[in-house]
Amino acid sequence: MAMAAVPLSAAGTGPRPGAGSPLVIAHRGASRHAPENTLAAVDAAYRRGLTWVENDVQRTKDGQLVVMHDATLKRTTDAEKVFPGRAPWRVGDFTAVEIARLDAGSWFGPRFAGERVPTLARYLRRLDHNDQRLLLEIKYPKAYPGIEAGVVRELRRRGWLNRAHVRSRLVVQSFCVACVKRVHQLVPQVRTGILGSPPPAGLARYARFVDEINPRMSALSSRWIKAVHRLRGPHGRPLEVYAWDVGKNTGVREARARGIEGVIT
Repeated sequence: MAMAAVPLSAAGTGPRPGAGSPLVIAHRGASRHAPENTLAAVDAAYRRGLTWVENDVQRTKDGQLVVMHDATLKRTTDAEKVFPGRAPWRVGDFTAVEIARLDAGSWFGPRFAGERVPTLARYLRRLDHNDQRLLLEIKYPKAYPGIEAGVVRELRRRGWLNRAHVRSRLVVQSFCVACVKRVHQLVPQVRTGILGSPPPAGLARYARFVDEINPRMSALSSRWIKAVHRLRGPHGRPLEVYAWDVGKNTGVREARARGIEGVIT
């Protein structure tokens, strides 16, 4: 699914659609066209006019941040072949140098053979080169104590906490409420999001430190969406909704009908 790049709204906001046009965020990059969470997927999104991409960040054994969705390296790399005695091939059990040896593209198709697992630093450089924006998900934070501070340090080191990026190019999200709250405490100027669909009665407490509530599309109801939109987040704007796990052909149409801001697909 692709659409033309969508203009951003006023200063201090993250991804926002144009009038009547839900925003499409490329899930793990353009992961239907290139291996997920790789630089090839970033570039595939760019070629299709997708301004925003979503990724997943974890930490290696030696403390480096890498872009990877699964808790293990088995599904999307050749770790089982390269390191046959290292089952179950958990990301956090390997050093950054070891992960850099892995082929993260052949599983998707032969023309992507040799594609690597990017570090967060390389990923951010590619987004800057393409003038793209990032919805960054911190994965499995309980497995990586202190990862929130590490992500913030890397974002700062790479220039992603300057005014231009914070205003309109970066959102940090997670399923872990405590993790998102910690990110807000460390960098209150950065927009944040919770993944999931908390009950309406509990939404107000999240509005103190998040700007978005991002559920599965199947979890949405008109009542829930209205309850989210009635609240204002820490930056003074109404909370937004970006749904994920949507159908290939119905995501944007359904998002428009439901009045939500966009889809992660």
